[in-house]
Amino acid sequence: MKIVITGGGGFIGFKLAKALLARRTLAAEKIARLTLVDQAFPADLPKDPRLETLAGDISDPEFAARAIAADTTSIFHLAAVVSGAAESDFDLGMRVNLGGIRCVLEQARRICDTAARPPRFVFASSVAAFGGELPEVLDDSTTPAPQTSYGSQKVIGEYAVSDYSRKGFIDGRSLRLPTIVVRPGKPNAAASSFASAVVREPLNGVAYECPVGPETGVWLLSPRRVVEAFILAHELPASAWGSNRVVNLPGITVTVAEMIAAMGKIAGSHVAKRVSWKPDARIEAIVKTWPVRFATPRALALGFKADPGIYAVIRDYIADEGVKTS
Repeated sequence: MKIVITGGGGFIGFKLAKALLARRTLAAEKIARLTLVDQAFPADLPKDPRLETLAGDISDPEFAARAIAADTTSIFHLAAVVSGAAESDFDLGMRVNLGGIRCVLEQARRICDTAARPPRFVFASSVAAFGGELPEVLDDSTTPAPQTSYGSQKVIGEYAVSDYSRKGFIDGRSLRLPTIVVRPGKPNAAASSFASAVVREPLNGVAYECPVGPETGVWLLSPRRVVEAFILAHELPASAWGSNRVVNLPGITVTVAEMIAAMGKIAGSHVAKRVSWKPDARIEAIVKTWPVRFATPRALALGFKADPGIYAVIRDYIADEGVKTS
């Protein structure tokens, strides 16, 4: 099996790569090669002969043809311009988020012409697919109505994955990801960046000015669970998906105030006091369009899992990243 992860230099893509290398097999096949495709990569790449990297722009058709070779059997498409950047730079978001998935899908289609079976394709979509007038609790029947460019681009990507699957060009499946918390590193341009920073920065001894109010709700999933979800999505047979190739992943609903309170219980009230408030109208305008409560019976029936609670999410982050609270 030869796997490509676009966005493989990013946080989730890199965690997924390390998990796949540790497993050694996927869908009962031995992993012979794992190619990370991105514009840059972490310095601590595993020393594994199966691992290779390729730097470039996935929205460039010529680069996509080099990145996704004819013997590729599985593709995880995570590469994207994040929500805030896609909203502020429309052309960039369209080029990468739409042009990128089109290039990847077309290359997968070419593979299908000569391969014994179509490549398996897992797409990272988002709950930003939803917006506008929403019910209090969304479910599997809720119609996507994105209110951001990023959300619109993700929904178009979902439709493309489903149509390419219907035509037999790929064996695709799209995961609508909740906000992933807690992400290590520095804040990025994602509108959801605050949801990790409000925990990460205080735990690292840094004061943090939160751009949204304490009552702001977030539908979230931990890095551990999202990596498990990508692997399960790939492992499930096409028959489990049927004609519906999109699923809302399970998550938990937590307010910013609840996140801070849990952090204070775990690390001390002095850590929680490092959070202050500095409203940002641009971020608030994006975040308020996102849903915060879901019923996900289909995902649960397929075997996807949510985190047990925000305390577990924060404790797992501290353990996984070796955070020393002070």
